[in-house]
Amino acid sequence: MISFLMVSVLLVGCYPPPATYATTKFVMNRRMELCDNLLRLLPDEQRGKKAARQEATWLADTAYKAAAGISRVNDSRFPGWAGNWLINMRVQDRGLCWHYQHDMYRELRRRHLHYFRIGCCVRDRTKRSEHNCVYIAAAGGEWPKVWVLDAWMWNGRLKVNYGAKLDQDDWEDLPEVTEQLMRVYPEEHRWPIEHWYYVRKPNGKYTVFYDPETIDAPQTARMFGNVEKGRKAHPGKLINY
Repeated sequence: MISFLMVSVLLVGCYPPPATYATTKFVMNRRMELCDNLLRLLPDEQRGKKAARQEATWLADTAYKAAAGISRVNDSRFPGWAGNWLINMRVQDRGLCWHYQHDMYRELRRRHLHYFRIGCCVRDRTKRSEHNCVYIAAAGGEWPKVWVLDAWMWNGRLKVNYGAKLDQDDWEDLPEVTEQLMRVYPEEHRWPIEHWYYVRKPNGKYTVFYDPETIDAPQTARMFGNVEKGRKAHPGKLINY
């Protein structure tokens, strides 16, 4: 039975979630649960405000929708470490955990936030098992009282954890990465979902998209090709979800 479940999960994770995924009953319940959990991060005097619930609802809904949308844009064919291996072998082009971290941060910065803030975190920093995610905290809150969002592990099917329940010897805040991404993706930015902050140069190393060395890189060409496809697939919208 256990083997059957493991195989089933692997097979499900071998393709990006369909456009209808985020509106299934299961995911709708997860979205409401995340919304309620986000509100619990707030001080008592803010928790009951209508505007706070609206903001938490938008964040929860966007997190689940965007995770699936990002996977479709990246065309990640295998989840987690299997996808990493294919990327490092140059078989698959996109889908490392920090790709998803950057992409999720980009999507959650599309709205001005008053009650919450978006940050980045990492597990096993500098180790082979390093794993990068984003998190949502109260506007005045600090790590680890956050909700960690992992769009990478299950290939666009969002995995959520409460930061304070994670092993604090392994996990840590990444304020320097947050500050770097904040400059590229300010609140209410207008970059499309197909935009990538880091792209792979012809020599295999990654750098920022505006580095002159990326002009002729295949991954840069793919990014702009995706932008053109996106303009046709979701005309007038910056997102595919």
